[in-house]
Order: sequence, then structure tokens, then C-alpha cells
Amino acid sequence: MDNEVSMTPPAPTPSRALATEAVHAGRDDLASLGLHAPPIDLSTTYPSYDSRGEAMRIDAFATTGARPDGPPVYARLDNPTTGRFETALARLEGAESAVAFASGMAALTAVLLARASQGLRHVVAVRPLYGCSDHLLGAGLLGTEVTWTDPAGVADAIRPDTGLVMVETPANPTLAEIDIRAVAHACGTVPLLVDNTFATPVLQRPVEHGARIVLHSATKYLGGHGDVMGGVVACDEEFAATLRQVRFATGGVLHPLAGYLLLRGLSTLPVRVRAASTSAAELVRRLTADPRIARVHYPRIGGAMISFEVYGDPHRVISGVRLITPAVSLGSVDSLIQHPASISHRIVAEGDRRASGVGDRLLRMSVGLEDVEDLWADLCQALSDGPLPSARPEDRTLRSAAGQSSAGQLSAGQLSAGR
Repeated sequence: MDNEVSMTPPAPTPSRALATEAVHAGRDDLASLGLHAPPIDLSTTYPSYDSRGEAMRIDAFATTGARPDGPPVYARLDNPTTGRFETALARLEGAESAVAFASGMAALTAVLLARASQGLRHVVAVRPLYGCSDHLLGAGLLGTEVTWTDPAGVADAIRPDTGLVMVETPANPTLAEIDIRAVAHACGTVPLLVDNTFATPVLQRPVEHGARIVLHSATKYLGGHGDVMGGVVACDEEFAATLRQVRFATGGVLHPLAGYLLLRGLSTLPVRVRAASTSAAELVRRLTADPRIARVHYPRIGGAMISFEVYGDPHRVISGVRLITPAVSLGSVDSLIQHPASISHRIVAEGDRRASGVGDRLLRMSVGLEDVEDLWADLCQALSDGPLPSARPEDRTLRSAAGQSSAGQLSAGQLSAGR
């Protein structure tokens, strides 16, 4: 069917609200095709009786990296279903283009390879990052070299062969935030990559603040249901063309069924993120006032991710939850909790881990869509065996702020005092 192989995205409509874009972006042509739901194209190859024409199209792709005009050639080069997801995500992030990959790590790998292909193998990065991102940069597996710095040191760390500056904000798992605009200014002509997995375009759009590359582990909030794996990079079309060439050469393609599920996930992204964020803020208020909790981390922009440090044994909390799922990953409709020092950041050297705020008593929770009272009851019973120490002065200050404020009045600044 022609409606299954159209590779040309419709022209963007006039400015629309994010919630409207989430529902309609990547689907604007469906009514004209006589369809309501996006089609799924599972073909791995496509017939063509014009081999000379195919040769010209392949040559054009090899030269420019632009998406071929006309029907697809081969699924490793492009796919119309994943193309719809790419179009939609680019619109939500306010970027010219987006390129999807089999996972978030495949997406980051493609970015690093694309920069290295131009002789720019040096990366400046700010910790903490997701543990596997940290490992990929530091282990030199792709021939890259990394300089770790704080946000204020970015400009001084840049070298002639620096191809990328990378930050994650809010950071995994401490939820520390970085001034994107200030770092982008410090980068000069070097592109700034922002991992926007935790915030999603619902809470921030890094391109609007000067970032040139936005990375997502689409497995998380974009999919939203814990049943699809993928990654995506939003950027300008020039860099997207290079990423498509890397994807074609390395084979890190997103399966079309995953592309379909991710496009479907985007339609409810604003609703899911806002609802889970409301519950997260309430849990943060209660945790901040709980004498079993040493410190709570929560970003000023809000969100559905929270981290907290316990006085007791964090492993007993992990083993004690019954409603909340003790598991790696995040961004699902159900709540997840994990111990970063044991799982997501285990691969980072212990000294580096602790220096970036990932202590042994830190727990990270991805708040889902359950009723907040049920979540709080589960946390309370999992924490019930923890000690009740005398509060240190700084802790009393933090709890006092919580105790004097209602859920709606407690500011994110008060809640993030422990970062």
C-alpha cells in the first residue's frame, strides 16, 4: 500500500501546544490516507524494477545521508514507521530532525562515532551521567578520550580535537541540574549534547537553551510502559544525515514495531509525566519530613524521578517493597526503585561514583501512575525497620521546611537542598 511506504514527512503545522503535538505529530497525513492508526511496515526489503534508479538513490544517500525520496530501499537504511516516530520526536524537542536507534546506548555510540569520523575524538563531560554512558566514554571502547569537569570548567577543558560536550540534566541518579544555556555558551562552536531522558520535552527542551544535540533513552518515558527498547537523537538535519550514515553502516536500527510503540507512547507522554510528577512531589514532601530519611534529591523543574538517602540499610528497603517494583530502568507507568551503587552505576569506579554524589545509601525511584497513598504505604512499610537517629542540624532545617509547608507550597528549592 502506498500509505505504508511514504517516507516524506508532512510539513510542520503552525505552532501547536505540546499536548497537541504529542497526539498529532507524525500522524498529520493519516486522514488523507484514509487511516486513523499509523500503519506498521515490517518489510526488510522493498521491490524495485529500476536498478539504475536505485543505484542513484543509494549513491545520493552515501554522499549526503539524506532520507531517500520515494519508497524505501532496505530496512537498515530507513523505515516509514520509525520515520513517523522520528518526525514526532523532532517536533516535540523543537529540532529539525531526529534519528532513532535500537537503544539509548546505540544512539550515543552513533554520536561518538560521527564526531570521531571527523577526527574529533575528545569529549568533555560532566558527572554524573548514566553509568553505561560514563563507562562508554571512559573505557575508550570507541577510541574516544574524555575529560571530566564540572560545569564551570567546560570552557577550559575544550581542546582543538574536542568533538562534543556532554551533560545529563537532571542527572542520573542524583537529579542534579545544570544551566544548559550557560554550558552551551561555554562550549563555543563545540556541540553540546544534553541527555534529556529524565526531563523529556514535557519539562525542558534543551534546543531552546542552546544545545545542539538531544539524546533520549526512548526505552524510558517516551515508550512509557516498560515494553519497548530504543534510543533517539534530536538535532539539526546536517548532523542527522551523518547519524543516518553511521546507523546504516553499523546496523543499530530501531525495529519498526518498536517505532510504532514509541510513537504511540508519545501521544500520552505529557499526561503521564505530569501525573507522575504530581505524585513524586507529594512523596518528596513526605520523605523530606520522615526521620528515617537522611536527605532527599528532587530537581527544580520537577519530574517523576526522586532520589533519597536512608539512614538504614538501603538493600533492606529494596527487598522490602511489595507494590513498587525493585528493578533497573525508569519512566514506566508503574513505579520502580533501585540502588544505583549496586546496579545502574556499578560499572563506574567507586571513587568516581562517590565523588559525583552516588553514595552507598542512595536510592532512586521512578514514580509511576499508582495512587500516591498506596505508594507511600509501601515505602513506609519498607522503611519500617530503619533506625530513627537524631537529626543533624542540616537535616532538621530540611525537615522544618517540609513541616511548615503544604504539598502545593513546598518549593523544589527546599526539596533539593541535599544535592
